[in-house]
Amino acid sequence: QLVESGGGLVQPGGSLRLSCAASGKTFRLYPMAWYRQAPGKQREFVAGIDSNDGTNYVDSVNGRFTISRHNAQNRMYLQMNSLKPEDTAVYYCHIPVLGSWGQGTQVTVSS
Repeated sequence: QLVESGGGLVQPGGSLRLSCAASGKTFRLYPMAWYRQAPGKQREFVAGIDSNDGTNYVDSVNGRFTISRHNAQNRMYLQMNSLKPEDTAVYYCHIPVLGSWGQGTQVTVSS
């Protein structure tokens, strides 16, 4: 089970930190990812982190977002800085190998 939190309304240029809490003792073994879905658009990959803390990002967030994980706490994070209106979306936590998705958390960037 995956549960996201930390979304909200923020002004352009602001920051938010999303959190994903995962259940299961083998959390540390799995690559994980953040996806997002904006209104009227397909869900898209945002950032991924593997079991060795290797990371990758979609070009549009590279340099602004940072994905991390804390295996002892079974948590994954997405630090989002310099937010733009086009970052507005529902953000989802995902474990690809298990096909698991969280319920999503809304991020709205607006003045």
